[in-house]
Amino acid sequence: MEIFKASVQYNDLKGSAAADRADMTDAAKWLKDKGHITNEFVVGISMWAGENHGAHRDPVSVKFLVSGLNGYDNIPEMLQASGEPMQVREIRIDMNLTDFFALFKRLEITLSNDGLIEGKTYTSI
Repeated sequence: MEIFKASVQYNDLKGSAAADRADMTDAAKWLKDKGHITNEFVVGISMWAGENHGAHRDPVSVKFLVSGLNGYDNIPEMLQASGEPMQVREIRIDMNLTDFFALFKRLEITLSNDGLIEGKTYTSI
C-alpha cells in the first residue's frame, strides 16, 4: 500500500503543484495513443527525477494511476465510493522531461524549506 504524496530521501524542500491539461494531448490521450489504456481514466500522476548531481539526464520516471468508472457516473463519485485504499492500476513509464512537460498546458511547482512558506502571502522588493 502506498500514499499518494510526494516524498524524497531527505524532504529538504516541500511544496505543491498545479497543472492544466494540455489542449491537444493530455496524459489520458497520450496513454491511449501509446496503447496503455482504452476505457480507463487517469486519476493520478507522479513524476520522479533523481540522482542528478547538478546536471539532469533523461529519462524521468512517471507513474500514472488509472481506473475505470466501475459502474459509477464520474471519477469523483467512483473515488468517493471506493474508500481507502483505492483500487487503481499503476502504469510506470520512463519519459524524456520535455515529453512529460508536453502533457500539460501550464505547470507550476512551489518548493520552500520544509514547506514553511507554502500557502503564505508575500511581497517582493
